[in-house]
Amino acid sequence: MSAAWIPALGLGVCLLLLPGPAGSEGAGEWGSWGASRRSQGLSTSGYKRDSDPAPWASARPPEEEGAKVEPPRGAPALTPAADLLLLTCFSHAPIAITCFTRGLDIRKEKADVLCPGGCPLEEFSVYGNIVYASVSSICGAAVHRGVISNSGGPVRVYSLPGRENYSSVDANGIQSQMLSRWSASFTVTKGKSSTQEATGQAVSTAHPPTGKRLKKTPEKKTGNKDCKADIAFLIDGSFNIGQRRFNLQKNFVGKVALMLGIGTEGPHVGLVQASEHPKIEFYLKNFTSAKDVLFAIKEVGFRGGNSNTDVAERMSSTTVDSEERLLRGKALKHTAQKFFTVDAGVRKGIPKVVVVFIDGWPSDDIEEAGIVAREFGVNVFIVSVAKPIPEELGMVQDVTFVDKAVCRNNGFFSYHMPNWFGTTKYVKPLVQKLCSHEQMMCSKTCYNSVNIAFLIDGSSSVGDSNFRLMLEFVSNIAKTFEISDIGAKIAAVQFTYDQRTEFSFTDYSTKENVLAVIRNIRYMSGGTATGDAISFTVRNVFGPIRESPNKNFLVIVTDGQSYDDVQGPAAAAHDAGITIFSVGVAWAPLDDLKDMASKPKESHAFFTREFTGLEPIVSDVIRGICRDFLESQQ
Repeated sequence: MSAAWIPALGLGVCLLLLPGPAGSEGAGEWGSWGASRRSQGLSTSGYKRDSDPAPWASARPPEEEGAKVEPPRGAPALTPAADLLLLTCFSHAPIAITCFTRGLDIRKEKADVLCPGGCPLEEFSVYGNIVYASVSSICGAAVHRGVISNSGGPVRVYSLPGRENYSSVDANGIQSQMLSRWSASFTVTKGKSSTQEATGQAVSTAHPPTGKRLKKTPEKKTGNKDCKADIAFLIDGSFNIGQRRFNLQKNFVGKVALMLGIGTEGPHVGLVQASEHPKIEFYLKNFTSAKDVLFAIKEVGFRGGNSNTDVAERMSSTTVDSEERLLRGKALKHTAQKFFTVDAGVRKGIPKVVVVFIDGWPSDDIEEAGIVAREFGVNVFIVSVAKPIPEELGMVQDVTFVDKAVCRNNGFFSYHMPNWFGTTKYVKPLVQKLCSHEQMMCSKTCYNSVNIAFLIDGSSSVGDSNFRLMLEFVSNIAKTFEISDIGAKIAAVQFTYDQRTEFSFTDYSTKENVLAVIRNIRYMSGGTATGDAISFTVRNVFGPIRESPNKNFLVIVTDGQSYDDVQGPAAAAHDAGITIFSVGVAWAPLDDLKDMASKPKESHAFFTREFTGLEPIVSDVIRGICRDFLESQQ
């Protein structure tokens, strides 16, 4: 063991105990080096010693991979991931940290740190209130609690034990997030002032090699934009699976999460554990980077207890508890009803997916839970691992449970692995399924799987003020639907004797943009040729998206009689698979409205004497669209 004195910027000195070269007496090289760092309160978690099959063992940001730094002489080669805090051993100065340094990066019971100013509040990851999960940003927690402002300043950090149920509180411009459980916590108070300036860069004992520079803290990644899905992994935490297979299960889920390409604009994932009482371990909104998701998966504890006794052994002495046999169905129903909410981070227009892991045999209630999931628009995938052993077969009431629980019985939503060993080769095929949003049949609802074109009468008899009421009618219908690049799509055409495409289905993919452009449509004024307008819309608006999987609807709003035939063009639209709702105002003939409307006529044709009477028809049209959509899915 050798000693090295390092000057401390004029503030003092620090003695570092360094491991001797390989072959020297005493403890092993890594052990003595780790002991030295731990004695200083510094983390050794970022130093990779050997390979680890779990994905979180190599879950550093790409910027850190290979960014080697020069360790003290005689020490093993290390990466800078955890070499954060030289100033920990200084007695007179707080530690300068970055905006994103987390509580888990500091391994002392008490530490004074210095937060930089100007950190972006919206990028802080904070979990809890007063007591924060150690995965939280220290500076973010300090701002959240009011210890410092966003101008930065000294903070004192106190390490605390882990806990359950970190609360979500909006304070000082930061919305903290809920977290069901974490292994360590911390709290913050006002720290001691210092003359040291916080630069936002951590101070390190290591020096980068010549010609290399350490990368800055990476920004939040957008993720895989071609894989937009909100995914809940429903893992088995019952006594059936045991601690060992539970860990292998987590390992596999981590590999899948890593390959998905998690990011702000890519897939979001959460995790639910099935045990005596289903528990949501973390929500979709909690983590938007693969690294944080992997840490969270690693932290999930086995709720079934420490028993590793398999079900066959338990059955030899007693009957498996009926509550335990209902775990999967109960947990799936709980996930479908409670997990996919706006408050939990679900996104509109994005497919909702539950991946259910079943080791051996499921409960007899899983079919009913699958029905509930489909009613909530959730795509259920079943990943079955191994097959029921002979002793279990007597309790499997329906061997076709997979076909009845999944979203569709077409082979796409079921996946089988022979056991939990050597599962790497099964990761990519499962990820490809989860990213195939066009096949997520159960996510298709009337709100996110329709194309609606509005054909708006701009003739002289309408007038500008009434034309505005027509646009309001159109907006109130459009804003009900989940408009996105993979969801509902809206288009609008205005007509007189001529036709003008105000915007097509592919022009705008957000609700905000669609509503804005509807408000700004200019009134044309002129005659009324509704038949020509229908033909124009079928050809120029619906024609380019004829391969779309969405169901097509045309809503016609007119105030008078057409100067041309409407029956022929409307019949052609019906033959093209377009459902027509006709809405007449004032002088619009009832016969024309019925000729244009789809069958049954009485539920697809509407009339009001006044333009102000359009508002009550909004809900009728929306209900009609949803009714027709559901009938088309039968």
